[in-house]
Amino acid sequence: MGASKLPENQNSPQAPAHGLPFTTDLKRGLYEAIFRRRDIREFLPDPIPDATLARVLIAAHHAASVGFTQPWDFIVIRDLERRRRVHAIFGEEHSKNADEFKNERRAKYLSLKLEGILESPLNVLVTCTPGRSGPAILGKTSIRDVEIYSACLAVENFWLAARAEGLGVGWVSILRTEIFSIPEGTIPLAYLCVGYVRNFPDEPVLATRGWARRIPPRTLLHFDSWQRSDSSGDKLVAAIEDPEIWSEIFPDEDPGER
Repeated sequence: MGASKLPENQNSPQAPAHGLPFTTDLKRGLYEAIFRRRDIREFLPDPIPDATLARVLIAAHHAASVGFTQPWDFIVIRDLERRRRVHAIFGEEHSKNADEFKNERRAKYLSLKLEGILESPLNVLVTCTPGRSGPAILGKTSIRDVEIYSACLAVENFWLAARAEGLGVGWVSILRTEIFSIPEGTIPLAYLCVGYVRNFPDEPVLATRGWARRIPPRTLLHFDSWQRSDSSGDKLVAAIEDPEIWSEIFPDEDPGER
């Protein structure tokens, strides 16, 4: 049976002139997933239905990839004993990471919960296999890591789809992954703890705990070259700093403040 055709947007008066933007409700759903995504460390033990996880994995698989290489694989890790081994490795790497900070910063680091390996009902390891499509890749010349970047897009798709399903995701990056029999040439990219949560924080935990703050998007904007960032009169700058750009989609709030 062929895939069903997505309905065209007939509600936007701009559609004939500007392509096919989503309806306001669909836009809000997308932006809600983006702005309400959080890096989660505390999970409920409730099992994830297979159909739910399947939707999230299929969404991850629909990420963009250079040359349509689709260089990712997904290892679903349910076995508790294997996760205990991962947790032990995390403990070793966590200590190494702590030693990189000094004094109050180190104390704050040690106070943070940085994983939910055992609490979550399952973990997912996303890998990347560069060269899977052969030695010559469409779009791969001077930048040799483009397949890794592509696999990172699959991670983001996974994260956003999980949030839409009410699932929390936590990326454990201080880890070694030698216990998964990964073949040579395949890169273990993202170790994700996945599960339902009691709540999603209004702000990123590292922000509320005082570890870091979100950088204002205006300060990250450049024009035509890296050196040119001072364009205070530019209309785009004004729009980025104007909460009214969200009024049609979010009439009661500025989601950029989350």
